[in-house]
Amino acid sequence: MSSYENYTQTSAVYDHTRVPIGLEIITAALSSGSANRDQQILLDAGCGTGIYAFALVDRVHRVEAIDLNRSMLSVARTKMRSAAEHGRIGFTLGSIAQLPLKTQSVNGVMINQVLHHLPDQAGHGWPLHHQVLKECARVLQPGGVLIINSCTHEQLEKGFWFYELIPNARTTVMRKIIPEKALDALICGVGLTLNDRLVDLDSVLQGESYFDAEAVLDYAWRKGDSIWALASNHELQTALAQVADLAAKNQLQSFMQRYDADRPALGQTSFSIAIKN
Repeated sequence: MSSYENYTQTSAVYDHTRVPIGLEIITAALSSGSANRDQQILLDAGCGTGIYAFALVDRVHRVEAIDLNRSMLSVARTKMRSAAEHGRIGFTLGSIAQLPLKTQSVNGVMINQVLHHLPDQAGHGWPLHHQVLKECARVLQPGGVLIINSCTHEQLEKGFWFYELIPNARTTVMRKIIPEKALDALICGVGLTLNDRLVDLDSVLQGESYFDAEAVLDYAWRKGDSIWALASNHELQTALAQVADLAAKNQLQSFMQRYDADRPALGQTSFSIAIKN
């Protein structure tokens, strides 16, 4: 369950402006595991509406999809009814900090844009991140692969043009993102070996809708990125007024281009890939 976004409401519109990225990175990482990919059981930890599971279910033997939000899981079930009927995917309501799976029961685990929703504390050493990673290591078979898809601080600063409209919310979400060095230490501490860190430079999390600058004014569009839930009402209204004013002056496109200039070289998300020893 997110510590700040109401995904019960968001579930109805989440898929309108959210797409899976880095699919080839994830597929290649799974192929580096000890089991043949077409025989693998893949855990989608914090599956949400199942956008990654839907894209990858035909690339593995079976997907186990787990989420703590009933509404998000319901959308995923509806979307993947056929795959479920054919035994290709199973859905479970549960926490990624206490995975309802047997020890060494999966060959791969993917965590896509989930960890920053944990109500964790950096000052205490990221204990909830540690618990989640420990659970992932527990359910992985030896030679299994863990794939974590999340944003770096630099990507948050320069990879999303519209974050410039809500700088306070950006600062807040940055405090929720575990730094790479701290993540690496936790990964190693639970018996995994960090194998690689890759960036998909060619994709953006909101697909083509990301480049529709005036879409910021649309509630459903904003629900494609949970950062908007961290903006105060004052910051949100100020941002919307700024967008409307820039659009009226025919300056919104140039604003977007200016603050999107660094993204092609940085990407929006990084994929940390680890192997269970």
